[in-house]
Formats: sequence, C-alpha cells, structure tokens
Amino acid sequence: MDSRVSARTLAASLGGWRGNGPAYEALADGIRLLCLDNRLAPATALPAERELASVLGVSRTTVAAAYQSLRDTGHIESLRGSGSVTLPLRRTDPGRHELDAETIDLQQASPAAWPGLPGIMAEVIQDAPALVARIGYDVVGDVGLRTAIAEHYRERGLITSPDQILVTTGAQSAIHLIASVLLHRADRVMIETPTYPHAADAFRRVGARLVGVPVDSVQGWDLERAEQTFARALPSLAYLMPDFHNPTGRTMTAEEAEAFVRGARSTGTLLVIDETTAQLDIDRASGPAPILDEERVIRVGSLGKTVWGGLRVGWVRAAPDIVRRLASGRPVHDLGTPELEQAIAARLIPRLGEIAAQRGTLLRAGRDSVVAELRRVLPEWDVPDVHGGVSLWVGIGEPLSTPLVVSARARGLALSAGSRFAVEGGHDRRLRVPFTAAPSTLQRAVGILRSAWDDVRGGETIPSRTDFATVV
Repeated sequence: MDSRVSARTLAASLGGWRGNGPAYEALADGIRLLCLDNRLAPATALPAERELASVLGVSRTTVAAAYQSLRDTGHIESLRGSGSVTLPLRRTDPGRHELDAETIDLQQASPAAWPGLPGIMAEVIQDAPALVARIGYDVVGDVGLRTAIAEHYRERGLITSPDQILVTTGAQSAIHLIASVLLHRADRVMIETPTYPHAADAFRRVGARLVGVPVDSVQGWDLERAEQTFARALPSLAYLMPDFHNPTGRTMTAEEAEAFVRGARSTGTLLVIDETTAQLDIDRASGPAPILDEERVIRVGSLGKTVWGGLRVGWVRAAPDIVRRLASGRPVHDLGTPELEQAIAARLIPRLGEIAAQRGTLLRAGRDSVVAELRRVLPEWDVPDVHGGVSLWVGIGEPLSTPLVVSARARGLALSAGSRFAVEGGHDRRLRVPFTAAPSTLQRAVGILRSAWDDVRGGETIPSRTDFATVV
C-alpha cells in the first residue's frame, strides 16, 4: 500500500456519482472512473465501508456491494489489515488503448500534427552529424532556440532576451519544475476552478494548498473571490490560463487582467501564466488583455497544442534570476531537453503565425460542427459560444457528469467528467467537449452522448470499460 484516501476526499473526487440505476453500481462506476483518470493511483487504500457510507449518506450495504463490484472487475482487492486497495489497471501497453476502429477518444484535447511537421523533421535529420557533436546535456536550452523564442515574444510586444528563456520537455515539465523549485510545503497557490488538472496535481505533489477562484464561460473570472483570496490567503503563487482558458475557452478582459496584476503586486505573489492555448485563435474580435509585471510574471509555453502533442518542447519566460533558480533545480527532474526536438522547435518557432492560422481553420470546422450538432441533438444542454481554444465547457443541467462519462465510455466515447477539472469538488453539471477532432467524428460523438444521456436519465445500467486514458 502506497497511500490512503480519506472518505471526505473520495466523496469530493466522486462528485455527482449518483444516477438513476442501482446506487451501489453507480458508486462503483464513479470509483472506476477515478482509477481510469489516474486520480486514484494503484495501491491506494480506500476508506472503510462504514466511514464512506457515513460521508456519502448511503447504507453500509451499498458501499459493501460497490466494493464487491470493484473486486469482481479487478479494480480493487481486499487485504487483511489494509482494507480495500486499488489495483494497477489491466492493459498490455501503458501508452495505448485497446480500442476498436469505431471508438472515439475526446479526452485528448489536442489537434492532429501540423501537416508541415514531417518536412521540418526531415530537414533536421539531415543535420544529424552536427547535432550529435553536441554534449547533449543542457538544463537551460540551446541558445539558438532560446533566441528564437525571445524573438517570438518581441513580436508580441514583450521585449525578451535569451537569458529570460529556459527550454523544457513540454509545458507540464515546466509547471512541475516551477512547483518544485519555487514552492514550499503548505504554501498557498491561487488557481482557477475549473482548471487544467495536471497543473493542480503538480502543485499538490509538492504539498501546496490550493485556493480556487471560479471562472465561467460566460461570466469570466470571479474578481471578488480573487480579491478576497489575495487578501486572506496571501498566495505565494497564482496559476492562470488567461487566454482561451482550458476547459472553458474564456479569455480575460482588461479589467480581469488588471485585477490579478494588482492583487499579485499587493501580496508579492508570482503569477504563472499558462500560454499553451494562447495562439489557438479562431475568430475573436480583439487580442487578449496583457498581463504585464516583468518581475512577478512567469510565462509557460509549448508546441504541444499548436504543432503536435508528440513534440515535447516547452519553455519558461521569466526574469533572469528566476530562470537561474529553475535551471539550478532542474537536474533533480531531468538533464535537459533532447537536442533533436530542440532543433526541430528552432525551425518551427519563426513559423508559429503561419501554423496558428492553419490551426484556426481546423479548429473552426470542429467547433462549428460540434456546436451545431449539440444544439440540435441535445437542446436541453447549455452550449457556450467560444472564439478559440480547444474545448466547450457544456452545461448539462444536472449533476450527472460522472455517470454520463461512464455510460459514454461503454459506448465507445472517452470523455472527462466535469469534476476532473475541479479544485475543491463540484462541476458535476459540466462536461468538457473538445472540438479538436474531425467534424464527422464529433458528430458521431454527439450521437453517442445523446444515447448515454438518455440512459443515465432513464436509469439503464451500462457496464464500465477499463480503458486507460489521460487528460490533456
């Protein structure tokens, strides 16, 4: 046994697990979903039956039956003296689903690779002798790539020098590095809710205490809550995605941006700005509001959403002293970004404008298709208008996001429940629907959602699948 989850924490993670079918199977499905999303790691001890029953407000018999169902499907085992413990997921390849040709994976909110990428790769391979002549260990990053990224920021109006850039193995690696180097256990971190779940995981991993600030597709950021959080929690760091926020698609107004800058200045809070979706513009009327405070702002970017998720190159833009601190602490995590990927990235960065335009065309087709189909097939749902990003934050009206996702998985559609993006529980009336797939695929997905929704509302019990997936 590696860890233990309390009954209250498990209840918060389950969110709206209750459907109209048998309560024990709905509870079992909710726990299965936590395992599938890796929110319950293998070798985690579950709460005692009586304790969980008390917190959930159900009978002990219901919990006992749910645990038995989980044992029957190989998700948990019961050990003398340790109670019920989660098991590793059964799969033949940790990076591949056993999916048939009809299965749709919409957990991965990333477009297919930019069409020009293979040509760039081929060009770089021709320079392989020069690449392998380098030492290959560099925790700051190739100076040519850092210069290209700095120039990219200058074109955006942010005067930047290469010593303000640190190259990482993707944005997630950058966030983990920031959390481990700049935070201490019990430091408070202001974070949006909903939010990118792997960022929240990175901060929790170092023992930080998360304080959520609500953000909504229509209303935007809760500035009153943000002001109170700055004043009362005195956060060491705030993690924000102000431009095409994932999952809501919302972009900060000038008033919202200024409120966060003002609050950070008053408390000495570092602002970590996640820009991984910032260039995924479809048709907004004006650009994003700037967040400017050179000493306090740390920007995180990557090529994962704009070019290809398999190109693991990201970066941090920060004051030189922060870059030096991050570089000093990096060897604990890794010894640098691979040279081949950096060489590819150096040729891509100057073309990001061209690439972003192509992405906008692709995303527009997906967005328009899924919005129209959702409004036609599921008119009772609240489908927002978004002008960029990768997803819709859809209101489904009832706290049934978890059973809906379980039912959809059984029908060949993988999605993430709204509660996956919560910081302190909730969002059970929401569903993230990415529009990064082809229009025909998204239309099929909506048809599956209609069937799954009818079954969840009608109480039909759907067997859970055991496919493994991650959220991006």
